Amino acid sequence: MKRVIAIAVVFCGLLAAYYSGGTRATKYLTENANGEIALDVTAGQRLLDLEITQAEIERSNKGLAIAPVPLRAGFGRTRFLVGLGSYLVNAVGGCNDCHTSPSYAPGGNPFQGQPEKINTQNYLAGGQRFGPFTSRNITPDPKEGNRPAGLSLNEFLETMRKGIDHDKLHPQISPLLQVMPWPVYGKMTDRDLTAIYYYLSAIPHAEPPAAP
Repeated sequence: MKRVIAIAVVFCGLLAAYYSGGTRATKYLTENANGEIALDVTAGQRLLDLEITQAEIERSNKGLAIAPVPLRAGFGRTRFLVGLGSYLVNAVGGCNDCHTSPSYAPGGNPFQGQPEKINTQNYLAGGQRFGPFTSRNITPDPKEGNRPAGLSLNEFLETMRKGIDHDKLHPQISPLLQVMPWPVYGKMTDRDLTAIYYYLSAIPHAEPPAAP
């Protein structure tokens, strides 16, 4: 009897969380005809092993919609993380401003009152100069298993949290990245940073423009 009561209490708690908008209860993910991610609590579907909020799903769908390049996206959790990563990269982090050179295509600079058009040919391929430093190519590296900037997920997290320069391009100055704002990005959650990595893994490889 006690077991039945305990199960009922847990079930009611999950139901209350869902209908109150808290949505921290574990949910199912589905994809509609428009490619958007949605919640589905239909009985019998497989549970994901992480909790996802409605706000995160809205950000993920927005990220999928605003990605400026075609994505090698999967379904389920992978697609969710790719979309969330795109939102963080393209709507929050401003990564394009430093890692794409030039950031906008000709005639597409919004700071000049033009309709925004991202430079997709060199998207996130690096090449922006900041004094003695040059922004890195963070697209998938075909020579390194198509990993973003050639980094594994653990190496990427280490870079974002500690500023470790795995390429060691300026040892005479510092072993740490000097322009990349890793002290800020390092405060993101593990899920957010992992989502960024998934997104960077899903974009096409690109090269920076040739030096003038």
